[in-house]
Amino acid sequence: MSKLRKMGEKDEQDELLHRAQKVCSGREYCISDIVSLLDRWGARDEKTRSAVINKLIEDKFIDEVRYCRAFARDHFTYSQWGRVKITQALKSKNIPAEAIASGLEAIDDEEYHALLEKIITDQQKRIKAKNRYDLKGKILRHALGKGFESHLVYDAINSLFKD
Repeated sequence: MSKLRKMGEKDEQDELLHRAQKVCSGREYCISDIVSLLDRWGARDEKTRSAVINKLIEDKFIDEVRYCRAFARDHFTYSQWGRVKITQALKSKNIPAEAIASGLEAIDDEEYHALLEKIITDQQKRIKAKNRYDLKGKILRHALGKGFESHLVYDAINSLFKD
């Protein structure tokens, strides 16, 4: 960090840009993640941060839509999150709504419904409940906590418990 403080403004900007490019070439990042890294690395001012971010965007090291698509796919596949939870996580990173909507398109509807049904049936096997009403409530809370839309959860639970 002290090395950056001794440099001139242009040298600092070039060094920060090089470090950011190296980090971005390894995996996807959004703008807010890079701003946090630049702050941690000791970026002096807003002008320097803006210049580095703009250059990264221009050179396609950062692309918010591409980031959203990767984030949505990964969190759906590996963490088994629903669209609501993914949307909230992306909003917390100050990503525009258009980019979030585009990112959510990366999730296939059939796979989405299949995962929801799998989560519900797996949870049904694990839960100890006093009665059917209690079981439905526990499954509902679990699926909602995973970030699935309430109307889809209700429909899936009702189709599972229909008699």
